[in-house]
Amino acid sequence: MAYADITTRDKNPVKRWLQRRRFTDALAILTNACATARLRILDFGAGDGELIRQIVSITSVEPWVYEPTPSLMSEAREKLASFGSVRFVEDLRSVESESFDYIFCLEVFEHLPDKETASAIAEIHRLLKPAGTAVIGVPHELFLPAFLKGLFRASRRYGEFDTIPKNIIKAITGRASLQRPIAEIHPGLRYHFHHLGFDYRMLEYALKECFQLQRKWFSPVPMFGAVLNSEVYFLFQKPQSIIPLELSRQALQSSEFEHWDDIRNPNK
Repeated sequence: MAYADITTRDKNPVKRWLQRRRFTDALAILTNACATARLRILDFGAGDGELIRQIVSITSVEPWVYEPTPSLMSEAREKLASFGSVRFVEDLRSVESESFDYIFCLEVFEHLPDKETASAIAEIHRLLKPAGTAVIGVPHELFLPAFLKGLFRASRRYGEFDTIPKNIIKAITGRASLQRPIAEIHPGLRYHFHHLGFDYRMLEYALKECFQLQRKWFSPVPMFGAVLNSEVYFLFQKPQSIIPLELSRQALQSSEFEHWDDIRNPNK
């Protein structure tokens, strides 16, 4: 099954719309920025390359695609074959530090175990230019959205981890201390296939240890905030200081249960 069959071409019209909306949110960020300079942009965990396809279709940038899963990279190469300006990279160690003005990372972090999350944060920090921008988008899997998503998933494949009522109830309470199953999407690539149990507040806490938060919003209807939205987005700027990998790991570990007051109060 192609990646688009479970995203932009999903048989459910609501899911199709939500998947397309996240690209709209991402593209809106570049509208003004691209008017003044030719930006170097990396899609970190690009899937089938749809975001880059839309970006290069409407504006002039230097686009890069990073996708560590070979099957998805093949889809991205096929989709973007007609765009000669796109550069593909399967190993970020070959890319020089401070190379990018913008790094987009959409629908990636919810799939990464703690060790891989820390490594991804450190790598995004390394690759961004000073004062560069990271656009992070992840699903909202807590409170009422967790309930609605749980019902939808149960209608399709009841019995899996993210459709079990007790697991959904934990997510609804906003304290989803669930041990999500870890498998491999490709040999050597550990992966959470289920979104349920992902807490965007933990990721936000870890990212704030390494970046300066410029903006945070929920989608598709920002005015509803965390109450009734399926996605949350962060706009982070890279500070001048160097962030070691160990610091991002410590932020993830320390935020797990010890900082609930800070995490639950975003204005603190």
